Amino acid sequence: MISRAKLLSAVPPGLRDPLFAEFNCIVQNYLEGRFSPSELSAGRYCEIVYTILAGFTAGKYAGRPSKPKDFVGACRALEANTDIPRSFQILLPRLLPALYEIRNNRGVGHAGGDVDPNLMDATAVVAVTKWILAELVRVFHTTTTDEAQRIVDSIAEVTLPVVWSDGGIKRVLDTSLKLSQHILVLLSSCPAGATIAQLLGWIEPEDEAYFRRALQKLHKDRLIELNEKTKEARILPPGARSIANLLANYSITP
Repeated sequence: MISRAKLLSAVPPGLRDPLFAEFNCIVQNYLEGRFSPSELSAGRYCEIVYTILAGFTAGKYAGRPSKPKDFVGACRALEANTDIPRSFQILLPRLLPALYEIRNNRGVGHAGGDVDPNLMDATAVVAVTKWILAELVRVFHTTTTDEAQRIVDSIAEVTLPVVWSDGGIKRVLDTSLKLSQHILVLLSSCPAGATIAQLLGWIEPEDEAYFRRALQKLHKDRLIELNEKTKEARILPPGARSIANLLANYSITP
């Protein structure tokens, strides 16, 4: 897999490392059903992305992220630069204030209102932050949009309290879980998906035929996407929500 340093090689570590750290924090908290922390991370994420865009435009990057006094105004100022990729000039500067607005003026930031918007806001935050990171990868790594998205999915690090990992080995520590839950938990820890062979090695089922029927049932129920040709499986949003509910029963430190 391509290293993070090579993906954004032009960006200094003082910006690149915090960017990936905040991204993983957002994905992690969302999967665990901790929607408020997921949204709160978006503010810091926006500041890092803005600093990267400002550095790219100026031709010189800051050593660390900074927050402009007028965030919306600073983003609008980027639109005046016509010699940069259009997504850096228009799309990203307009998306960042929207993410910032979710952080500052929705349910995550203030109490009140008839309906708690945290879940739908967090869902929007995850989708937009993934798109932004994919666009950064696409531009800096000069790759296609589809390939950039696959790369972003593959670099998302998700740590679950019921999964132990040591390199290429994963084990579900809660042996009381059903086989289907084992599969969902393991796939939740692998946003880019896993091969059937990997799942077999991690789960070590006594009955392989039963294991394969469980995979097909999860696919039929639209909890996972099972590709019989490539022998790969990925978790789908309903499956991720199922695991978020499961993780609510575990003690997770904020």
